[in-house]
Amino acid sequence: MPKININGKEIDFEAGMTVLQACELAKIEIPRFCYHERLSIAGNCRMCLVEMEKSPKPIASCAMPAVEGMKIKTNSELVEKARKGVMEFLLANHPLDCPVCDQGGECDLQDQSLYYGVDKSRFSENKRSVSEKYMGPLIKTQMTRCIHCTRCVRFSTEIAGVPEIGAIGRGENMEITTYLEKSMDSELSGNVIDLCPVGALTSKPYAFSARPWELKKTESIDVLDAVGSNIRVDTYGWEVKRILPRLNEDINEEWISDKTRYSCDGLLKQRIDSPYIKKDNKLIKSSWEDALDIIIRKFKETDPSQIAGHIGDLVNLETTFVFKKFFEEIGSQNLEFREKPFYINPEDKMNYLFNSSINGIEDSDLILLVGSNPRHEATILNARIRKAFRNNKIPIFSVGDPGDQTYDYKILGNSTQTIKEIIEEKHEFNKILNNSKKPLIIIGESVLELESGGYIFEEFKNFLIKKELINDKWNALNILIQNASTVGALDFKIINKDQSNSNFFKNLKNNKFKILYLLGSDNLKFDKNEEFVIYQGSHGDRGAEIADVILPSPAYTEENGLYQNLEGRVQECRKASYPAGEAIENWKILNKLNYSYKNKNLFTSYNSLKEEVLKNIINFKDINKLPKFKEPSKKINNIFKNEKIHLSQIDYYFSNSISRSSKVMSECRSIKIKTLKSGTNN
Repeated sequence: MPKININGKEIDFEAGMTVLQACELAKIEIPRFCYHERLSIAGNCRMCLVEMEKSPKPIASCAMPAVEGMKIKTNSELVEKARKGVMEFLLANHPLDCPVCDQGGECDLQDQSLYYGVDKSRFSENKRSVSEKYMGPLIKTQMTRCIHCTRCVRFSTEIAGVPEIGAIGRGENMEITTYLEKSMDSELSGNVIDLCPVGALTSKPYAFSARPWELKKTESIDVLDAVGSNIRVDTYGWEVKRILPRLNEDINEEWISDKTRYSCDGLLKQRIDSPYIKKDNKLIKSSWEDALDIIIRKFKETDPSQIAGHIGDLVNLETTFVFKKFFEEIGSQNLEFREKPFYINPEDKMNYLFNSSINGIEDSDLILLVGSNPRHEATILNARIRKAFRNNKIPIFSVGDPGDQTYDYKILGNSTQTIKEIIEEKHEFNKILNNSKKPLIIIGESVLELESGGYIFEEFKNFLIKKELINDKWNALNILIQNASTVGALDFKIINKDQSNSNFFKNLKNNKFKILYLLGSDNLKFDKNEEFVIYQGSHGDRGAEIADVILPSPAYTEENGLYQNLEGRVQECRKASYPAGEAIENWKILNKLNYSYKNKNLFTSYNSLKEEVLKNIINFKDINKLPKFKEPSKKINNIFKNEKIHLSQIDYYFSNSISRSSKVMSECRSIKIKTLKSGTNN
């Protein structure tokens, strides 16, 4: 390996590294503002200056390639003087308003000015003032603070794929703005706030609500989609003030979607704080004892075959497991997790996973979208696809039109006939596929909802097995599920055993069930008739509206729980705050019900429940690890029908009960629906 001399020490480095990266290998911290390891190099701020032998002046270490035999000094008098000079320039126009800035306490400029700043400025000219810009309901601007690092510009162009932030003017008159000052059209826009090093871009919903040192910080995961982005939940008392990303190279890197970040205000709205019972078509507050007594009485006078349960989209593994145990106790097998019928084969775990892994997207050399819309179904996963497209020039194709995905792709067709031709190797695309060593086939729920959904999945799987593209080193078959509870529900076989996908939903439509237990289920659509509906959940959403008895439970930030993401990776969601009112943990509610019904507890403690859950997870390896690979089985499903592929419309900002309760998500949705007038008014 080549070597570089840094402060008198020989350091091995990899070819292609910059001087700054080599310094980091030597565990030497170089101050920077514009440089970010996931963005292109700009070399704007000059804060990273170092001394290089034989160079007449300091060099920008972020932009200088490291070369064998280089001699670098990072702590010389020349370097310190140069950095102090750069800092003086940066502060020349900066409003020293740290006491009222939301970036205070988390500001790179604050930290670095501590070492390189001075108490007086030699500049006597009036400071430049820049008007605020409109960037939508999420981003608050104070552009006088801007130091023109262009991190936000590069992020929107390179990572988000929505090049709507740019610069106008030159030199001191340069201003960062969105074109025509409109709201950013990206589901990742909030990440520019984390990237901004100086407080020019801050969170509008969080503005002036708390200081970072006042907040309790809890490491957790996001469950508003199936990706399982790693997050940090910041709380003040029991109130969730903000949600920030946590670094995880295998899943979300250091980004999160706007829905993940800003739905948290919905945790305070429309909360169910006590049990309710419907009397005379009105919901009235009740005690836990009365609510449970009514439910048990109904269970005892109803045939188990007429009792059904449905798992919602945000339910953790422990609650799902206890729910199944409870239904086994009452003798009912009518359990379902799907919000509408689509084909799924629960016999092999790989049949419902994103088998290539999120990180594996970057290793692929070909991507085929089959009835999927990654941008709205899994925003962070879509960012990985764009990264692979941009860095590796991966060709991307689609069956069905998913709309703007932030990268270029070619539509092969809009019907199931196209898929059939690919499977039978009669399509032009097969020539490209045959030359691919690591293709990525992403099948969405929209195509599995079709009558030929079973044929498409099973025959595509058999096709990939035949091509030896499913093995322990690479698995090209990927299912893009949308809900955080789906993988766990399938592991525990919470699915109608009739693989025609129709039995549960037919009975529901025909009002064959006398009791329907909705466990956090708000997206199941049906016309209620005479059914006795029990709703257990945290928000007064769609499920609570039709319920006869309501049992209050915590939201995902208010109880410990395990989740499996779309890769099958088991992750821990940790309790960050306290549930509202009389709400108790989900598994404890079901435990209470079972004790009242059978006079026995299902589980005596959370730890014993967690241990049992981990034993029953299929192909479980370890927490935060991908599941073990097992050889797939073949299944023949010959039902084929030539159908047009219509991708299901996703109401991105209103996809779950928490988001629908959020004022911020409502604003974002309104802006999506109607064109926002130009202007700087908020």
